[in-house]
Amino acid sequence: MNRGTRRLTGAATMAALAATLTAGTLTGGATGATAATGQTRDYLVFYADGAKDRALAAIKKDGGTTLSTEGKLGYVVARGPGTRFIESLAGSDAVAGVSSNREIGFAASDAATAPTRGSASDIPAVKLSGGAEPLAGQQWDMKMIGATATGSYATAPGSKKVLVGIIDTGVDGKHPDIAPNFNLALSRNFVTDRPNDSTGKTLDGPCEFPGCKDPADWDDDGHGTHVASTIGSPVNGLGIAGVAPGVSLVNLRAGQDSGLFFLKPSLDALTYAADAGIDVVNMSYYVDPWLFNCPSNSADSKAEQLEQRGVITGMQRAIDYARKRGVTLISALGNGSTDLGKPKSDATSPDYPADSERVRKVDNSCINVPAESKGVISVSAVGPTERKAYYSDYGSEQADLSAPGGDEYDGGKKADVTRTVLAAAPEHVLRSQGMLSASGEPLSPSVVRDCLNGACAYYQYLAGTSMASPHATGVAAILISRFGKPGKGGVTMPPEDVQRLLYATAEKKSCPSPRKYVYRMEGQEITQVCEGSKADNGFYGHGIVDAGEAAKVAP
Repeated sequence: MNRGTRRLTGAATMAALAATLTAGTLTGGATGATAATGQTRDYLVFYADGAKDRALAAIKKDGGTTLSTEGKLGYVVARGPGTRFIESLAGSDAVAGVSSNREIGFAASDAATAPTRGSASDIPAVKLSGGAEPLAGQQWDMKMIGATATGSYATAPGSKKVLVGIIDTGVDGKHPDIAPNFNLALSRNFVTDRPNDSTGKTLDGPCEFPGCKDPADWDDDGHGTHVASTIGSPVNGLGIAGVAPGVSLVNLRAGQDSGLFFLKPSLDALTYAADAGIDVVNMSYYVDPWLFNCPSNSADSKAEQLEQRGVITGMQRAIDYARKRGVTLISALGNGSTDLGKPKSDATSPDYPADSERVRKVDNSCINVPAESKGVISVSAVGPTERKAYYSDYGSEQADLSAPGGDEYDGGKKADVTRTVLAAAPEHVLRSQGMLSASGEPLSPSVVRDCLNGACAYYQYLAGTSMASPHATGVAAILISRFGKPGKGGVTMPPEDVQRLLYATAEKKSCPSPRKYVYRMEGQEITQVCEGSKADNGFYGHGIVDAGEAAKVAP
Protein backbone atom coordinates (compact mmCIF):
# COMPACT_ATOMS: atom_id res chain seq x y z
CA MET A 1 0.00 0.00 0.00
CA ASN A 2 1.01 3.59 -0.17
CA ARG A 3 4.01 3.80 2.11
CA GLY A 4 2.48 6.34 4.44
CA THR A 5 -0.36 4.09 5.51
CA ARG A 6 0.39 0.62 4.18
CA ARG A 7 -0.61 -2.49 6.03
CA LEU A 8 1.98 -3.72 8.51
CA THR A 9 2.13 -7.37 9.52
CA GLY A 10 4.68 -9.85 10.76
CA ALA A 11 8.38 -9.94 11.50
CA ALA A 12 9.31 -8.70 8.03
CA THR A 13 7.59 -5.45 8.86
CA MET A 14 9.53 -5.11 12.07
CA ALA A 15 12.78 -5.53 10.18
CA ALA A 16 11.75 -2.95 7.61
CA LEU A 17 10.66 -0.53 10.31
CA ALA A 18 13.90 -1.00 12.23
CA ALA A 19 15.86 -0.27 9.06
CA THR A 20 13.88 2.92 8.53
CA LEU A 21 14.35 4.05 12.11
CA THR A 22 18.10 3.46 11.93
CA ALA A 23 18.64 4.85 8.42
CA GLY A 24 22.20 5.82 7.67
CA THR A 25 24.06 8.77 6.23
CA LEU A 26 22.05 11.74 5.01
CA THR A 27 22.57 12.25 1.31
CA GLY A 28 21.38 14.49 -1.46
CA GLY A 29 21.02 13.71 -5.12
CA ALA A 30 18.93 14.34 -8.20
CA THR A 31 15.41 12.89 -8.48
CA GLY A 32 12.99 12.25 -11.30
CA ALA A 33 11.65 15.77 -10.79
CA THR A 34 15.01 17.38 -11.38
CA ALA A 35 17.00 15.08 -13.60
CA ALA A 36 15.81 15.95 -17.10
CA THR A 37 16.14 19.73 -17.24
CA GLY A 38 15.24 20.00 -20.88
CA GLN A 39 12.43 17.46 -21.03
CA THR A 40 8.94 18.83 -21.73
CA ARG A 41 6.51 17.71 -19.04
CA ASP A 42 3.06 18.55 -17.71
CA TYR A 43 2.64 20.45 -14.45
CA LEU A 44 -0.04 21.72 -12.12
CA VAL A 45 0.67 25.41 -11.59
CA PHE A 46 -1.20 26.80 -8.57
CA TYR A 47 -1.70 30.54 -8.83
CA ALA A 48 -2.01 32.98 -5.93
CA ASP A 49 -5.37 34.54 -5.11
CA GLY A 50 -6.38 36.95 -7.84
CA ALA A 51 -3.25 36.21 -9.85
CA LYS A 52 -4.53 33.88 -12.56
CA ASP A 53 -3.74 36.23 -15.47
CA ARG A 54 -0.25 36.96 -14.19
CA ALA A 55 0.39 33.24 -13.69
CA LEU A 56 -0.72 32.53 -17.25
CA ALA A 57 1.62 35.25 -18.48
CA ALA A 58 4.50 33.79 -16.45
CA ILE A 59 3.88 30.34 -17.93
CA LYS A 60 4.04 31.76 -21.44
CA LYS A 61 7.08 33.93 -20.68
CA ASP A 62 8.99 30.92 -19.32
CA GLY A 63 8.39 28.82 -22.41
CA GLY A 64 5.34 26.92 -21.26
CA THR A 65 1.96 26.20 -22.82
CA THR A 66 -1.35 26.33 -20.97
CA LEU A 67 -3.37 23.13 -21.51
CA SER A 68 -6.35 23.81 -19.24
CA THR A 69 -7.41 25.73 -16.16
CA GLU A 70 -9.27 24.64 -13.01
CA GLY A 71 -10.97 27.65 -11.46
CA LYS A 72 -12.49 25.74 -8.54
CA LEU A 73 -9.09 25.04 -7.00
CA GLY A 74 -7.06 27.77 -8.70
CA TYR A 75 -4.55 25.97 -10.87
CA VAL A 76 -3.41 25.64 -14.47
CA VAL A 77 -2.34 22.46 -16.23
CA ALA A 78 0.69 23.58 -18.23
CA ARG A 79 3.40 21.99 -20.34
CA GLY A 80 6.94 23.23 -19.94
CA PRO A 81 10.64 22.35 -20.33
CA GLY A 82 11.50 20.53 -17.11
CA THR A 83 13.38 21.92 -14.14
CA ARG A 84 14.30 25.18 -15.87
CA PHE A 85 10.60 25.91 -16.36
CA ILE A 86 9.77 25.18 -12.70
CA GLU A 87 12.60 27.29 -11.31
CA SER A 88 11.68 30.20 -13.58
CA LEU A 89 8.08 30.06 -12.32
CA ALA A 90 9.39 30.06 -8.73
CA GLY A 91 10.48 33.67 -9.27
CA SER A 92 6.90 34.85 -9.86
CA ASP A 93 4.81 35.95 -6.89
CA ALA A 94 1.76 34.90 -8.92
CA VAL A 95 2.72 31.23 -8.50
CA ALA A 96 1.99 29.47 -5.18
CA GLY A 97 3.38 26.07 -6.15
CA VAL A 98 4.12 23.75 -9.05
CA SER A 99 3.67 19.98 -9.00
CA SER A 100 4.39 17.43 -11.70
CA ASN A 101 1.24 16.01 -13.23
CA ARG A 102 2.02 12.30 -13.21
CA GLU A 103 -1.45 11.21 -14.29
CA ILE A 104 -1.41 9.07 -17.39
CA GLY A 105 -4.42 9.73 -19.60
CA PHE A 106 -7.36 11.72 -18.34
CA ALA A 107 -10.55 11.04 -16.42
CA ALA A 108 -12.29 13.86 -18.22
CA SER A 109 -15.49 11.89 -18.71
CA ASP A 110 -15.64 11.33 -14.95
CA ALA A 111 -14.66 14.82 -13.85
CA ALA A 112 -16.87 16.60 -16.36
CA THR A 113 -19.99 14.52 -15.90
CA ALA A 114 -22.55 16.16 -13.64
CA PRO A 115 -22.94 13.79 -10.68
CA THR A 116 -26.29 12.10 -10.29
CA ARG A 117 -27.25 10.57 -6.97
CA GLY A 118 -28.45 6.99 -7.16
CA SER A 119 -31.97 6.62 -5.85
CA ALA A 120 -32.88 4.42 -2.92
CA SER A 121 -34.51 1.98 -5.33
CA ASP A 122 -31.14 1.48 -7.02
CA ILE A 123 -29.64 -0.02 -3.88
CA PRO A 124 -31.12 -2.95 -1.94
CA ALA A 125 -32.13 -2.08 1.60
CA VAL A 126 -30.21 -3.52 4.55
CA LYS A 127 -32.02 -6.27 6.45
CA LEU A 128 -31.14 -6.10 10.12
CA SER A 129 -31.63 -9.61 11.40
CA GLY A 130 -30.89 -8.89 15.05
CA GLY A 131 -28.32 -11.67 15.13
CA ALA A 132 -24.57 -11.44 14.73
CA GLU A 133 -22.89 -11.96 11.37
CA PRO A 134 -21.09 -15.33 10.94
CA LEU A 135 -17.58 -13.87 11.42
CA ALA A 136 -18.52 -11.33 14.10
CA GLY A 137 -16.61 -13.36 16.68
CA GLN A 138 -13.39 -12.46 14.85
CA GLN A 139 -14.15 -8.74 14.85
CA TRP A 140 -12.57 -7.58 18.10
CA ASP A 141 -12.46 -4.13 16.52
CA MET A 142 -16.24 -3.80 16.30
CA LYS A 143 -16.71 -5.05 19.84
CA MET A 144 -14.24 -2.42 21.07
CA ILE A 145 -16.23 0.46 19.58
CA GLY A 146 -19.73 -0.93 20.24
CA ALA A 147 -20.59 -1.66 16.61
CA THR A 148 -22.43 -4.93 17.23
CA ALA A 149 -25.86 -6.51 16.84
CA THR A 150 -26.76 -5.51 20.39
CA GLY A 151 -24.94 -2.17 20.15
CA SER A 152 -25.12 0.51 17.47
CA TYR A 153 -26.54 -1.80 14.77
CA ALA A 154 -29.76 -2.13 16.74
CA THR A 155 -30.60 1.58 16.79
CA ALA A 156 -28.25 3.41 14.41
CA PRO A 157 -26.99 1.26 11.51
CA GLY A 158 -26.74 4.27 9.22
CA SER A 159 -28.96 5.58 6.45
CA LYS A 160 -28.81 4.78 2.73
CA LYS A 161 -29.09 8.52 2.15
CA VAL A 162 -25.64 9.01 3.67
CA LEU A 163 -22.92 8.76 1.03
CA VAL A 164 -19.48 7.64 2.17
CA GLY A 165 -16.64 8.25 -0.29
CA ILE A 166 -13.59 5.99 -0.30
CA ILE A 167 -10.58 7.71 -1.89
CA ASP A 168 -8.33 4.71 -2.32
CA THR A 169 -7.12 2.04 -4.77
CA GLY A 170 -10.68 1.22 -5.80
CA VAL A 171 -13.53 -0.82 -4.33
CA ASP A 172 -14.66 -4.28 -5.42
CA GLY A 173 -18.29 -3.32 -5.84
CA LYS A 174 -19.22 -6.88 -6.80
CA HIS A 175 -17.91 -8.39 -3.56
CA PRO A 176 -20.91 -10.20 -2.00
CA ASP A 177 -20.41 -8.39 1.31
CA ILE A 178 -20.13 -4.93 -0.27
CA ALA A 179 -22.46 -5.06 -3.29
CA PRO A 180 -25.72 -4.44 -1.36
CA ASN A 181 -24.40 -1.06 -0.17
CA PHE A 182 -22.33 -0.08 -3.21
CA ASN A 183 -23.47 2.94 -5.23
CA LEU A 184 -22.12 2.32 -8.73
CA ALA A 185 -23.99 5.27 -10.24
CA LEU A 186 -21.97 7.76 -8.21
CA SER A 187 -18.65 5.89 -8.17
CA ARG A 188 -15.76 7.18 -10.28
CA ASN A 189 -12.20 6.19 -11.21
CA PHE A 190 -9.89 9.20 -11.55
CA VAL A 191 -6.74 7.30 -12.55
CA THR A 192 -5.49 5.44 -15.59
CA ASP A 193 -3.23 2.45 -14.96
CA ARG A 194 0.39 2.94 -15.95
CA PRO A 195 2.29 -0.31 -16.62
CA ASN A 196 5.75 1.27 -16.14
CA ASP A 197 7.18 4.39 -14.52
CA SER A 198 9.16 7.09 -16.32
CA THR A 199 12.35 5.00 -16.14
CA GLY A 200 10.73 1.91 -17.63
CA LYS A 201 10.47 -0.03 -14.38
CA THR A 202 7.22 -1.78 -13.48
CA LEU A 203 4.66 0.46 -11.78
CA ASP A 204 1.10 -0.90 -12.10
CA GLY A 205 1.93 -3.85 -14.31
CA PRO A 206 -0.09 -5.04 -17.32
CA CYS A 207 -3.44 -3.35 -17.90
CA GLU A 208 -6.51 -5.45 -17.14
CA PHE A 209 -9.00 -3.42 -19.18
CA PRO A 210 -9.02 -1.59 -22.54
CA GLY A 211 -7.36 1.80 -22.39
CA CYS A 212 -5.83 0.90 -19.00
CA LYS A 213 -8.97 2.31 -17.38
CA ASP A 214 -10.45 0.07 -14.68
CA PRO A 215 -14.22 0.11 -14.08
CA ALA A 216 -15.56 2.06 -11.10
CA ASP A 217 -16.33 -1.17 -9.21
CA TRP A 218 -12.86 -2.70 -9.48
CA ASP A 219 -9.89 -2.94 -7.11
CA ASP A 220 -6.61 -4.55 -8.17
CA ASP A 221 -4.91 -4.00 -4.83
CA GLY A 222 -7.48 -4.87 -2.16
CA HIS A 223 -6.71 -1.95 0.15
CA GLY A 224 -9.72 0.16 -0.84
CA THR A 225 -12.05 -2.84 -0.61
CA HIS A 226 -10.87 -3.59 2.93
CA VAL A 227 -11.43 0.05 3.90
CA ALA A 228 -14.92 0.14 2.35
CA SER A 229 -15.88 -3.11 4.08
CA THR A 230 -14.82 -1.80 7.50
CA ILE A 231 -16.96 1.27 6.96
CA GLY A 232 -20.12 -0.31 5.64
CA SER A 233 -20.34 -4.03 4.89
CA PRO A 234 -24.03 -4.85 5.32
CA VAL A 235 -25.80 -7.06 7.83
CA ASN A 236 -26.83 -9.79 5.41
CA GLY A 237 -26.01 -13.12 7.02
CA LEU A 238 -22.64 -13.32 5.27
CA GLY A 239 -19.17 -12.71 6.68
CA ILE A 240 -18.91 -9.48 8.63
CA ALA A 241 -20.67 -6.16 9.11
CA GLY A 242 -19.02 -2.76 8.99
CA VAL A 243 -19.31 0.10 11.46
CA ALA A 244 -22.29 1.60 9.61
CA PRO A 245 -23.92 -1.31 7.74
CA GLY A 246 -26.78 0.78 6.38
CA VAL A 247 -24.92 3.54 4.51
CA SER A 248 -24.07 3.88 0.81
CA LEU A 249 -20.47 3.30 -0.30
CA VAL A 250 -19.00 5.33 -3.17
CA ASN A 251 -15.69 4.51 -4.84
CA LEU A 252 -13.64 7.65 -5.56
CA ARG A 253 -10.51 5.98 -6.85
CA ALA A 254 -7.34 8.08 -6.79
CA GLY A 255 -4.70 5.39 -6.20
CA GLN A 256 -2.71 3.51 -8.82
CA ASP A 257 -2.66 -0.30 -8.78
CA SER A 258 0.85 0.08 -7.36
CA GLY A 259 -0.55 1.89 -4.31
CA LEU A 260 0.86 5.30 -5.28
CA PHE A 261 -1.43 8.33 -5.02
CA PHE A 262 -0.54 11.31 -7.21
CA LEU A 263 -1.82 14.84 -6.73
CA LYS A 264 -4.14 15.39 -9.70
CA PRO A 265 -6.40 12.35 -9.09
CA SER A 266 -6.66 13.33 -5.41
CA LEU A 267 -7.73 16.85 -6.37
CA ASP A 268 -10.26 15.45 -8.85
CA ALA A 269 -11.68 13.02 -6.28
CA LEU A 270 -12.13 15.68 -3.60
CA THR A 271 -13.68 18.16 -6.02
CA TYR A 272 -16.07 15.53 -7.30
CA ALA A 273 -16.99 14.49 -3.74
CA ALA A 274 -17.93 18.09 -2.98
CA ASP A 275 -20.00 18.51 -6.14
CA ALA A 276 -21.69 15.10 -5.85
CA GLY A 277 -22.95 15.64 -2.30
CA ILE A 278 -20.74 13.04 -0.63
CA ASP A 279 -21.15 13.35 3.15
CA VAL A 280 -17.90 11.94 4.51
CA VAL A 281 -14.68 10.81 2.81
CA ASN A 282 -12.02 8.37 4.01
CA MET A 283 -8.40 8.98 2.93
CA SER A 284 -6.10 6.14 4.00
CA TYR A 285 -3.03 7.33 2.09
CA TYR A 286 -0.57 10.15 1.58
CA VAL A 287 0.05 12.09 -1.61
CA ASP A 288 3.14 10.83 -3.41
CA PRO A 289 6.00 11.22 -4.05
CA TRP A 290 6.88 12.96 -0.75
CA LEU A 291 6.12 11.43 2.65
CA PHE A 292 6.96 14.80 4.22
CA ASN A 293 6.29 17.90 2.15
CA CYS A 294 8.79 20.63 3.00
CA PRO A 295 8.19 24.09 1.46
CA SER A 296 11.74 25.32 2.07
CA ASN A 297 14.00 22.43 3.02
CA SER A 298 17.68 23.11 2.27
CA ALA A 299 18.09 19.37 1.55
CA ASP A 300 15.91 19.78 -1.54
CA SER A 301 16.43 21.60 -4.83
CA LYS A 302 14.38 24.70 -5.67
CA ALA A 303 12.26 22.63 -8.06
CA GLU A 304 11.61 20.02 -5.36
CA GLN A 305 10.67 22.71 -2.84
CA LEU A 306 8.20 24.20 -5.30
CA GLU A 307 6.72 20.78 -6.03
CA GLN A 308 6.15 20.15 -2.32
CA ARG A 309 4.55 23.58 -1.96
CA GLY A 310 2.28 22.58 -4.81
CA VAL A 311 1.17 19.43 -2.97
CA ILE A 312 0.50 21.37 0.24
CA THR A 313 -1.32 24.21 -1.54
CA GLY A 314 -3.30 22.07 -3.96
CA MET A 315 -4.58 19.60 -1.39
CA GLN A 316 -5.46 22.36 1.05
CA ARG A 317 -7.52 24.10 -1.61
CA ALA A 318 -9.32 20.84 -2.45
CA ILE A 319 -9.94 20.13 1.24
CA ASP A 320 -11.30 23.64 1.80
CA TYR A 321 -13.52 23.31 -1.27
CA ALA A 322 -14.94 20.00 -0.02
CA ARG A 323 -15.47 21.15 3.58
CA LYS A 324 -17.33 24.27 2.47
CA ARG A 325 -19.74 21.96 0.65
CA GLY A 326 -20.40 19.73 3.64
CA VAL A 327 -17.83 16.95 3.24
CA THR A 328 -16.29 15.63 6.46
CA LEU A 329 -12.71 14.53 5.75
CA ILE A 330 -11.02 11.74 7.71
CA SER A 331 -7.46 10.49 7.18
CA ALA A 332 -5.12 7.78 8.38
CA LEU A 333 -2.26 9.30 10.39
CA GLY A 334 0.53 7.14 8.97
CA ASN A 335 2.59 4.06 9.79
CA GLY A 336 6.10 5.39 10.32
CA SER A 337 6.17 5.00 14.12
CA THR A 338 6.99 8.72 14.13
CA ASP A 339 6.11 11.68 16.35
CA LEU A 340 4.84 13.91 13.54
CA GLY A 341 5.43 16.96 15.70
CA LYS A 342 9.14 16.15 15.86
CA PRO A 343 10.16 14.44 12.61
CA LYS A 344 13.90 14.15 12.02
CA SER A 345 14.40 12.24 8.78
CA ASP A 346 12.56 10.97 5.74
CA ALA A 347 14.08 7.89 4.12
CA THR A 348 11.27 7.09 1.67
CA SER A 349 10.99 10.19 -0.52
CA PRO A 350 10.66 10.81 -3.35
CA ASP A 351 9.12 7.40 -4.04
CA TYR A 352 8.57 8.02 -7.77
CA PRO A 353 10.11 7.05 -10.08
CA ALA A 354 11.46 3.81 -8.62
CA ASP A 355 14.74 3.92 -6.68
CA SER A 356 14.66 7.72 -6.26
CA GLU A 357 14.47 7.63 -2.46
CA ARG A 358 17.15 9.23 -0.35
CA VAL A 359 17.51 10.01 3.33
CA ARG A 360 16.99 13.71 4.06
CA LYS A 361 16.66 15.76 7.21
CA VAL A 362 13.16 17.11 7.94
CA ASP A 363 11.59 19.12 10.74
CA ASN A 364 8.16 20.25 11.93
CA SER A 365 7.80 22.66 9.01
CA CYS A 366 7.40 19.56 6.83
CA ILE A 367 3.96 17.94 6.76
CA ASN A 368 2.34 14.68 5.73
CA VAL A 369 -0.52 15.40 3.31
CA PRO A 370 -3.45 15.02 3.83
CA ALA A 371 -3.02 13.80 7.43
CA GLU A 372 -1.60 17.15 8.60
CA SER A 373 -3.64 19.37 6.29
CA LYS A 374 -6.03 21.81 7.97
CA GLY A 375 -9.62 20.64 8.29
CA VAL A 376 -8.79 16.91 8.20
CA ILE A 377 -9.57 14.58 11.13
CA SER A 378 -6.52 12.30 11.48
CA VAL A 379 -6.67 8.92 13.17
CA SER A 380 -4.01 6.86 14.96
CA ALA A 381 -4.30 3.09 15.37
CA VAL A 382 -4.81 0.90 18.44
CA GLY A 383 -4.59 -2.85 18.97
CA PRO A 384 -6.99 -5.24 20.76
CA THR A 385 -6.00 -4.07 24.28
CA GLU A 386 -6.43 -0.40 23.27
CA ARG A 387 -2.67 0.09 23.26
CA LYS A 388 -1.53 2.46 20.53
CA ALA A 389 -0.14 0.30 17.73
CA TYR A 390 3.65 0.25 17.55
CA TYR A 391 3.69 1.33 13.88
CA SER A 392 1.19 4.16 14.23
CA ASP A 393 2.40 7.71 13.83
CA TYR A 394 1.40 10.03 16.65
CA GLY A 395 1.74 13.60 17.87
CA SER A 396 0.08 15.97 20.29
CA GLU A 397 -0.93 18.30 17.44
CA GLN A 398 -1.50 15.65 14.79
CA ALA A 399 -3.57 12.86 16.40
CA ASP A 400 -7.23 13.87 16.51
CA LEU A 401 -8.79 10.48 17.25
CA SER A 402 -7.77 6.84 17.53
CA ALA A 403 -9.48 3.66 16.36
CA PRO A 404 -8.84 -0.07 15.92
CA GLY A 405 -6.15 -0.56 13.29
CA GLY A 406 -4.70 -3.80 14.58
CA ASP A 407 -1.36 -4.72 16.14
CA GLU A 408 -0.17 -8.29 15.77
CA TYR A 409 2.03 -7.87 18.89
CA ASP A 410 -0.59 -6.30 21.17
CA GLY A 411 -1.02 -9.05 23.75
CA GLY A 412 2.21 -10.94 23.21
CA LYS A 413 5.79 -10.74 21.95
CA LYS A 414 5.04 -13.07 19.03
CA ALA A 415 2.92 -11.99 16.10
CA ASP A 416 -0.70 -13.17 15.85
CA VAL A 417 -2.56 -12.14 12.71
CA THR A 418 -5.95 -12.31 14.46
CA ARG A 419 -4.96 -9.21 16.41
CA THR A 420 -5.27 -7.28 13.16
CA VAL A 421 -8.48 -6.19 11.41
CA LEU A 422 -10.67 -8.56 9.35
CA ALA A 423 -12.56 -7.12 6.36
CA ALA A 424 -13.50 -7.94 2.78
CA ALA A 425 -10.92 -8.80 0.12
CA PRO A 426 -11.35 -9.21 -3.67
CA GLU A 427 -11.09 -12.86 -4.67
CA HIS A 428 -9.05 -12.12 -7.80
CA VAL A 429 -6.45 -10.24 -5.74
CA LEU A 430 -6.07 -13.12 -3.28
CA ARG A 431 -5.69 -15.57 -6.16
CA SER A 432 -3.04 -13.43 -7.82
CA GLN A 433 -1.12 -13.39 -4.53
CA GLY A 434 -1.26 -17.19 -4.20
CA MET A 435 -3.44 -17.07 -1.09
CA LEU A 436 -6.17 -19.37 -2.45
CA SER A 437 -6.07 -22.90 -3.82
CA ALA A 438 -7.55 -23.70 -7.22
CA SER A 439 -10.76 -24.76 -5.45
CA GLY A 440 -10.89 -21.56 -3.39
CA GLU A 441 -9.55 -22.82 -0.07
CA PRO A 442 -7.55 -20.18 1.88
CA LEU A 443 -3.83 -20.98 1.92
CA SER A 444 -2.88 -18.27 4.42
CA PRO A 445 -3.96 -17.76 8.03
CA SER A 446 -4.60 -14.13 7.10
CA VAL A 447 -7.46 -15.14 4.76
CA VAL A 448 -10.95 -16.28 5.80
CA ARG A 449 -13.78 -17.59 3.61
CA ASP A 450 -17.50 -17.54 4.36
CA CYS A 451 -20.30 -18.89 2.17
CA LEU A 452 -24.07 -18.39 2.06
CA ASN A 453 -26.50 -20.17 -0.28
CA GLY A 454 -23.66 -21.34 -2.49
CA ALA A 455 -22.00 -17.92 -2.81
CA CYS A 456 -18.62 -17.47 -1.12
CA ALA A 457 -16.87 -14.29 -0.03
CA TYR A 458 -13.32 -13.69 1.15
CA TYR A 459 -11.88 -11.61 3.96
CA GLN A 460 -8.36 -10.69 4.99
CA TYR A 461 -6.61 -9.65 8.19
CA LEU A 462 -4.67 -6.41 7.71
CA ALA A 463 -3.17 -3.82 10.06
CA GLY A 464 -2.37 -0.14 9.74
CA THR A 465 -3.71 3.32 10.35
CA SER A 466 -5.39 2.66 6.98
CA MET A 467 -7.59 0.25 8.91
CA ALA A 468 -8.15 2.66 11.83
CA SER A 469 -9.37 5.60 9.78
CA PRO A 470 -12.42 3.81 8.29
CA HIS A 471 -13.67 2.98 11.79
CA ALA A 472 -13.80 6.71 12.49
CA THR A 473 -15.39 7.32 9.08
CA GLY A 474 -18.09 4.77 9.90
CA VAL A 475 -18.86 6.47 13.21
CA ALA A 476 -19.05 9.82 11.39
CA ALA A 477 -21.56 8.24 8.98
CA ILE A 478 -23.69 7.14 11.94
CA LEU A 479 -23.73 10.71 13.28
CA ILE A 480 -24.61 12.16 9.88
CA SER A 481 -27.39 9.57 9.51
CA ARG A 482 -28.86 10.65 12.84
CA PHE A 483 -28.45 14.41 12.68
CA GLY A 484 -28.03 15.34 9.03
CA LYS A 485 -30.55 17.69 7.47
CA PRO A 486 -32.09 17.34 4.01
CA GLY A 487 -29.46 18.21 1.45
CA LYS A 488 -28.44 17.55 -2.15
CA GLY A 489 -30.59 14.51 -2.86
CA GLY A 490 -30.02 13.13 0.63
CA VAL A 491 -28.74 14.60 3.87
CA THR A 492 -25.96 16.94 4.87
CA MET A 493 -24.26 17.95 8.10
CA PRO A 494 -21.61 20.63 8.70
CA PRO A 495 -18.18 18.99 9.11
CA GLU A 496 -17.48 21.02 12.25
CA ASP A 497 -20.60 19.50 13.89
CA VAL A 498 -19.55 15.99 12.89
CA GLN A 499 -16.10 16.61 14.35
CA ARG A 500 -17.53 17.99 17.59
CA LEU A 501 -19.70 14.89 18.11
CA LEU A 502 -16.90 12.51 17.15
CA TYR A 503 -14.74 14.06 19.85
CA ALA A 504 -17.58 14.14 22.39
CA THR A 505 -18.49 10.47 21.93
CA ALA A 506 -14.92 9.10 21.84
CA GLU A 507 -13.67 7.05 24.79
CA LYS A 508 -11.05 9.22 26.49
CA LYS A 509 -7.74 7.44 26.91
CA SER A 510 -4.77 8.58 29.00
CA CYS A 511 -1.14 8.31 27.99
CA PRO A 512 0.53 5.12 29.23
CA SER A 513 2.48 5.24 32.48
CA PRO A 514 5.33 5.85 32.19
CA ARG A 515 4.75 8.16 29.22
CA LYS A 516 7.99 6.92 27.67
CA TYR A 517 6.57 3.66 26.38
CA VAL A 518 8.75 0.79 25.15
CA TYR A 519 7.34 -1.67 22.60
CA ARG A 520 9.01 -5.09 22.77
CA MET A 521 8.39 -7.47 19.89
CA GLU A 522 10.42 -10.51 18.82
CA GLY A 523 13.74 -8.99 19.83
CA GLN A 524 12.90 -5.50 18.58
CA GLU A 525 12.37 -2.47 20.82
CA ILE A 526 10.80 0.86 19.90
CA THR A 527 10.43 3.72 22.36
CA GLN A 528 7.78 6.40 21.93
CA VAL A 529 6.78 9.28 24.21
CA CYS A 530 3.14 10.27 24.73
CA GLU A 531 2.41 13.93 25.50
CA GLY A 532 -0.85 15.57 26.55
CA SER A 533 -3.81 15.03 28.85
CA LYS A 534 -6.46 12.33 28.99
CA ALA A 535 -8.77 14.63 27.06
CA ASP A 536 -6.32 15.12 24.19
CA ASN A 537 -2.92 13.50 23.78
CA GLY A 538 -0.44 12.44 21.13
CA PHE A 539 -1.25 8.73 21.20
CA TYR A 540 -5.07 8.79 21.23
CA GLY A 541 -6.07 12.33 20.36
CA HIS A 542 -9.53 13.01 21.78
CA GLY A 543 -10.04 9.29 22.38
CA ILE A 544 -11.01 6.01 20.72
CA VAL A 545 -14.05 6.36 18.48
CA ASP A 546 -17.25 4.86 19.88
CA ALA A 547 -20.13 3.81 17.63
CA GLY A 548 -22.23 2.83 20.65
CA GLU A 549 -22.04 6.33 22.07
CA ALA A 550 -22.60 7.89 18.65
CA ALA A 551 -25.82 5.87 18.39
CA LYS A 552 -27.30 7.49 21.48
CA VAL A 553 -25.63 10.89 21.95
CA ALA A 554 -27.83 13.99 21.89
CA PRO A 555 -27.06 16.54 19.16
